Amino acid sequence: MGGKFVWLRVVWVSVLLWGSCWGKFVVEKNSLKVTSPDSLKGIYECAIGNFGVPQYGGTMVGIVAYPRANRKGCQSFGNFDISYKSKPGGFPTFLLVDRGDCYFTAKAWNAQNAGAAAVLVADNKAEPLITMDTPEEDDNKADYLQNITIPSALISKSFGDSLKKAIENGDMVSVNLDWRESLPHPDDRVEYEFWTNSNDECGPKCDSQIQFVKNFKGAAQILERKGYTQFTPHYITWYCPEAFLLSKQCKSQCINHGRYCAPDPEQDFSKGYDGKDVVVQNLRQVCLFKVANESGKPWLWWDYVTDFAIRCPMSDKKYTKECAEEVIKSLGIDLKKIDKCMGDPDADEENAVLKAEQDVQIGKNSRGDVTILPTLVINNRQYRGKLDKAAVLKAICAGFQETTEPAVCLSEEIETNECRENNGGCWQDKAANITACKDTFRGRICECPVVEGVKFVGDGYTRCEASGSGRCEINNGGCWKKSHEGKTFSACVDEGCKCPPGFKGDGVNKCEDVDECKEKTACQCSGCKCKNNWGSYECSCGDDLLYIKEHDTCISKKPFTEVGWSFLWVIFFGLVIAGVGAYAVYKYRIRSYMDSEIRAIMAQYMPLDNQEAQNHIHHGEI
Repeated sequence: MGGKFVWLRVVWVSVLLWGSCWGKFVVEKNSLKVTSPDSLKGIYECAIGNFGVPQYGGTMVGIVAYPRANRKGCQSFGNFDISYKSKPGGFPTFLLVDRGDCYFTAKAWNAQNAGAAAVLVADNKAEPLITMDTPEEDDNKADYLQNITIPSALISKSFGDSLKKAIENGDMVSVNLDWRESLPHPDDRVEYEFWTNSNDECGPKCDSQIQFVKNFKGAAQILERKGYTQFTPHYITWYCPEAFLLSKQCKSQCINHGRYCAPDPEQDFSKGYDGKDVVVQNLRQVCLFKVANESGKPWLWWDYVTDFAIRCPMSDKKYTKECAEEVIKSLGIDLKKIDKCMGDPDADEENAVLKAEQDVQIGKNSRGDVTILPTLVINNRQYRGKLDKAAVLKAICAGFQETTEPAVCLSEEIETNECRENNGGCWQDKAANITACKDTFRGRICECPVVEGVKFVGDGYTRCEASGSGRCEINNGGCWKKSHEGKTFSACVDEGCKCPPGFKGDGVNKCEDVDECKEKTACQCSGCKCKNNWGSYECSCGDDLLYIKEHDTCISKKPFTEVGWSFLWVIFFGLVIAGVGAYAVYKYRIRSYMDSEIRAIMAQYMPLDNQEAQNHIHHGEI
């Protein structure tokens, strides 16, 4: 009976997976460049292993070694007295092993323990490259998986055979593993997805997934709050084939009449939680993210998932709706909106949210279908490697365009600042503390800077010059400048560097005083006396003569004085006469005005004689 049950369980899991296996799986790759020997020089493709720590955004240089024994790497190399630990000043070792006889992860683990910096697995048959994944091992055997820290790559059989032949011939095989273009880095924001599952009873993978969420939560929330990233969680579900819709297994593992299913958490239909419990909780987490995102706080998803894993584990029989709602209320998220989003799991109809999740699971363009749980997708490329805070943060940092990455990506824990060593080989002005070296996650770049609004132009390696308005405010525009005897002269002008009047030179490194007296370029008139000063000159005339610089001549001071005083007297008397005339006109106009006003007043009370005579005539009197 027990054997029959196991067989049914395997069949049922296969049925669930059958609904999603007809898709496109994309193998994520990096490049491997052989620099020696000459016969192998070139760039080759290799597939990134889904374990260890790929150096996203970086490169590694090393020497390839092929072991004399244990060539499949399935046993500890210590058993064969073989060590690949680097000596001081020596190149790291990339260990080449053959595929077969044991898990890929076991090969990487044994290579790491032997001191190798990376492991290259040569395929044992001619076929397209595949992704090396982690195995489904028992808990007590899988502890080492999370301790693999070296990168791994699968290479083709033909390339592997060529490497082995070169090594056997005594050639030093030097290679460069390059992950700089493994992830797109188009702009200043990284978009990433995390394909996960609320099931916490699936063994080591579930444990590492929950631990990753807890460890990465802080960094993820900071990046999201400051707008550096756009994060979206996703959940995989499968559909039940129509032939099994009425089966007991389909009813216990699916919702919405077989449309959305998940495998039994314990892979035992007779106990514990069912697959449909997992689907409902997945749906709740998707809806929580949607509601939180609409309220402008998408980072609350990390709080909920972390708190739910701690407060509502399956092992404590708390993986329930009631426990989930308590966590939601504690975060201040609108529970009614989440319930409305979830819909009715028992309805014989599609669920819009889960249908959208199934649709987006199918890969588009270069991404490929999501078939591995958990899966991280960064800038539409699937991440390969272990779910580790530092490793994932490195991968996200590799997704930023150069010079746009946040400060966390430039910390010593994440990358090495190449500008600290010889200024990265870039231009710099030590006096002004200005450099063209810019540290980025992928390495330094030499680019002329912009300082206080002033743009420097040049190649960034040997030359950078300030340009535009305000350029003279930054280190005097790189031009000559000197102070002497209380005077300061500068060669900086808007057009570039030009020695000021009174100096000659290139305007950049040197401007020398011009001796106008010695070179006879000024003060050459008859009677002129020339004295050279720094940046200028003095010219004087003897006796009562005055020097006119514009005409380089001396003229008499006396005529100028007489003419000057006569001119002033003429102006004075002219002003006096004008004043007297104006006063006379003023007095005349005032007098006339007063006379007219007086006559008007008297006319009202004392009629004039001619007015009375006119009145008598009007009445017939003579």
